[in-house]
Amino acid sequence: MTGKPVISDGEHQAGPEPGAGDEGATPPPDQSRARWPLIFGVALGVIAVDQLSKAWAVHNLTFRTIDVAWTLRLRLTLNHGSAFSLAPGRGAVISILALVIVAVLLRSGRYATRVPHAIDSGLVLGGAVGNLADRGFREGPGFLGGGVVDFIDFQWWPVFNLADSAIVIGAILLFLLSWQDDEPPGDRKPA
Repeated sequence: MTGKPVISDGEHQAGPEPGAGDEGATPPPDQSRARWPLIFGVALGVIAVDQLSKAWAVHNLTFRTIDVAWTLRLRLTLNHGSAFSLAPGRGAVISILALVIVAVLLRSGRYATRVPHAIDSGLVLGGAVGNLADRGFREGPGFLGGGVVDFIDFQWWPVFNLADSAIVIGAILLFLLSWQDDEPPGDRKPA
């Protein structure tokens, strides 16, 4: 065996032996590596902005509502149920499901090799952890039963927060990226 890479039909690829004369050469960037710093950076950014906005809402909206524009207003609510205030009193169950989602995102993060995938994963992860922090550290009934601070109210849509927005945007973009990944290579536009 010559030590040269083998092409699919069993022939050896022409060119220098591996390692011959490549001392000091910079290897090409590894496109197959997970982008953990980007995932965690985006997640931490979402958590920080979410928690700061919730602290602002609790401090400023406890006794008043702010009308912003059209039907948009800022109004404080505490959600002890699931998204859109469904399943009231099921905060612990929702929290356990959110913990499972966080675990799945952390496990699947190794497949986030492209920047958009890493950003989208970070958005969902940060949003989930932001809402979990409310359930774990805010007052509420039982284990992980704290109320999630919601304050963005369009009056025709359930009241939500920035973590909810990050989850929805990240999930939609992840879906669109997975749909793009399913396209045949000849149909895909270069990134």
